[in-house]
Amino acid sequence: MHPSRTSQPLWQRDWLHAYPPGVPSSLAYPPIPVSGLLEEAALRFSDRPGCTILGRSMTFGELAQQARRLARSLADLGAGPGQCVGMLLPNIPEYIVALQATWLTGATVLQFSPLMVADELRKWIEATGCRIVVTLDLLAPTLLEARAAPLEHVIVTSLAPRFAPWKGWLYSVERLRRHGPFRLRDDGLVQRFEQLLRGSPRPLLRRIVPEEDVAVLAPTGGTTASPKAVMLTHRNLVANAYQVFAWSRNPPGEAQVLGVLPFFHAYGLTVGLLASLVGGWTVHLHPRFEAGPVLDLLERYRIDTVPAVPAMLAAMNRELRQRPRDLSFIRTVVSGASALPSAVREEFAQSGARLVVEGYGLTEAGPVTHVNPLDGHHRPGTIGLPLPDTDARIVDQATGVEELPVGSVGELVVRGPQVMKGYYNNPAETARALRHGWLYTGDLARRDRDGFFTIVDRKKDIIKTSGFLVYPAEVEEVLARCPGVAEAAVVGVPDPERGEIVKAIVVAKPGIQLDLAALERYAAEHLGKQKRPQQYEVVAQLPKNFLGKVQRRRLREAEAGAPSR
Repeated sequence: MHPSRTSQPLWQRDWLHAYPPGVPSSLAYPPIPVSGLLEEAALRFSDRPGCTILGRSMTFGELAQQARRLARSLADLGAGPGQCVGMLLPNIPEYIVALQATWLTGATVLQFSPLMVADELRKWIEATGCRIVVTLDLLAPTLLEARAAPLEHVIVTSLAPRFAPWKGWLYSVERLRRHGPFRLRDDGLVQRFEQLLRGSPRPLLRRIVPEEDVAVLAPTGGTTASPKAVMLTHRNLVANAYQVFAWSRNPPGEAQVLGVLPFFHAYGLTVGLLASLVGGWTVHLHPRFEAGPVLDLLERYRIDTVPAVPAMLAAMNRELRQRPRDLSFIRTVVSGASALPSAVREEFAQSGARLVVEGYGLTEAGPVTHVNPLDGHHRPGTIGLPLPDTDARIVDQATGVEELPVGSVGELVVRGPQVMKGYYNNPAETARALRHGWLYTGDLARRDRDGFFTIVDRKKDIIKTSGFLVYPAEVEEVLARCPGVAEAAVVGVPDPERGEIVKAIVVAKPGIQLDLAALERYAAEHLGKQKRPQQYEVVAQLPKNFLGKVQRRRLREAEAGAPSR
């Protein structure tokens, strides 16, 4: 029977008996836009720090007030329902303010990774008709280089004023090193973030339908190899924030949350920020992950809740070997984005963190669908249990129709209020991923008798490196355009710290001696940092099937059998 035709009353969710005490099986979700989360936090916890950065704090009330002012200015620039406002920022308070302001105007947030190159930015700005982008001065030159036709306003902020004078000077030097002599001009294109905060604080009246209106467009490869943009509605994000809040069991107004996972990724946005708004928790921001400074931040504020990825924990482990610290103030570490090696988990726990568990999600689900219990009854190696109001099934790989018995490996399908509306302007891929209300994740998994799920493998060829998704076809297309390259194939190579690294296997054009250094420079120019191959190999030919399609599976198998480098 197709999973969509299997009614699943609450009593049939056989994992509910393993739920931690105090976590309900179902929740009541307020019918509000995402902007309502900060508005409510500002009412309940007005004077409590909503975030900190570099030793300074902003209260929930201050964040909400700045957002209302910026919303007025954005509306004057044309932001509103049916429009996109791009975010090209690291985790700084201005990101929180800009997100909230965009939602207050009724516009959709278009998330950009700071790792994107000009070609990638141009593609998404043109595809969505994005006219306004908020960015950092260090990132603005790449955006301006994109020269995308729809772009009318670039709103620029800077980290320099947040540093001590000598560090502000170093920041300016770094900007000079990256881009050479550069001065942002005050003209019709470039606007100063700080100037736009002079707008009226009167609230905008925008009618938003949470179940229908898109709050975030998140570029992703989705559950297949072709890049797409996920449409997450206001309802999706509010629901997932409440689900994560309920699962945490952290008291309102008390938790301290590490805000290092980037907000441009659904994991960082929901688990790091939105759930914190629901709980009135303080988010301690750091613009870029660095093991030593992040450990200092943990100690300074005695941060008790740490969303993480395995590569981040591995890097902190290396730092802790050099300088041991007592991290017993950490109540919970939840690792996601890729499998957490047991050695990494156990080593980090030795520093005192009370719980180090795994969860699971994907951008298409807002992103969280599963988390291990946070009451000490977690099961290492599993992704835990489905969140409240979340259904999960294991179905056969071939058709996706037959539900498989306990212990069998098949494709993981999920449904719940956090599952996306679909892919932007891509009905064909939407129909493949969403079938009769179920999201087909593309991940192979199994479920045990107690309802704990374990990810076994991936159905597709997506590479997961340091928590980022890399889509081989996208990288291969770029490499194939490099002079001298006849063909290219990209696979993931297992890496103990990053999960996988990207490897390119290339074939040279006849009579050409490939210059790998030149190939690396070409990749650096046309691919974001996380997509660039870390290893290259030149071969005479690539393995193909009878249709001429490259068999990445055989390349992966060859890598698995290769001697360690």
